[in-house]
Amino acid sequence: MIYSFESDGSEFDDFIGILSDQSLDYEVIKRDKIVVRIFGCVNDDLRQRLDRASGRSSRITLKKTGEESISISNFTTGEKLFIAGPCSVESEEQLETTARFLSGLGIKYLRGGAFKPRTNSNSFQGLGRTGLKIISSVAKKYNMKVVTEVMDRSQLDDVAHYADIIQVGSRNMFNYSLLTALGAVAGPVLLKRGMAATIDEWVHASDYIRKGGNEQIILCERGIRTFEPRTRFTLDILAVTIARKLSGLPVIVDVSHAAGQRDLVPPLIRASLAAGADGIMVEVHPDPEKALSDGSQSMTFDGFESVFNQIKEIKFGVPTNRDA
Repeated sequence: MIYSFESDGSEFDDFIGILSDQSLDYEVIKRDKIVVRIFGCVNDDLRQRLDRASGRSSRITLKKTGEESISISNFTTGEKLFIAGPCSVESEEQLETTARFLSGLGIKYLRGGAFKPRTNSNSFQGLGRTGLKIISSVAKKYNMKVVTEVMDRSQLDDVAHYADIIQVGSRNMFNYSLLTALGAVAGPVLLKRGMAATIDEWVHASDYIRKGGNEQIILCERGIRTFEPRTRFTLDILAVTIARKLSGLPVIVDVSHAAGQRDLVPPLIRASLAAGADGIMVEVHPDPEKALSDGSQSMTFDGFESVFNQIKEIKFGVPTNRDA
């Protein structure tokens, strides 16, 4: 069970007192909010006591407001969320070239991994904190927002400092300790579906974040493993509609990881938007053949601009290159 508190006042003290009296094990995570995760069995009577002590029945979780804050409500008002950029932050020059191009198209969300979960331990693992500093600096220069991945709770302080949207990758969808910690963060979390996860498992994973008090969640379908070897993964288009219906959250699609090769990306973009996806995440690189990760599925500038202009003509609600 997970409970959330705005501060460590009398409600929190009374709540912890009950847990201690009942000899229940628990962990406390303090960030923008305070999240308590309870281990062990809680019967109905004790649950009611905890609910009363926490004020859960009457509490309304408030989102941060202000000029620099991001609200997921922005993504369901007609204009689609487009997140684009390279798989990995490789250098300042690479990222600046990409940001200059994307911002010229009107795209406001720049993706790029500083910490990279790689199947092969000898593969490029990202630039770490240096990569976070690069993407943050470049994004500010072009008035863009940073979308980057956190792999472990130990990285959360660094990632939360630089990211506008924190991404949880497919491999970490089942990392409940990390998801619980993200419940204590005020900003948006982009939760990718696990590569072998059911839709219900994916939605339940989002509940770990929501119960921690953070309802700023964007679900991301990115393809699942099936028996089909012709594509990297199989894009589950129906999951877009079903996950939104079950969760009430916006659902976007990472078309690059499903495709595995760049020539398959354009039709997946069109199909996802036609199916009602709230946005698209796509990998774009200035020189995909030299990319340190996922080069085969990364789009060239010319290729991405071509499909982007096509979908603008279909009036899918894509952003324009108007001034911010």
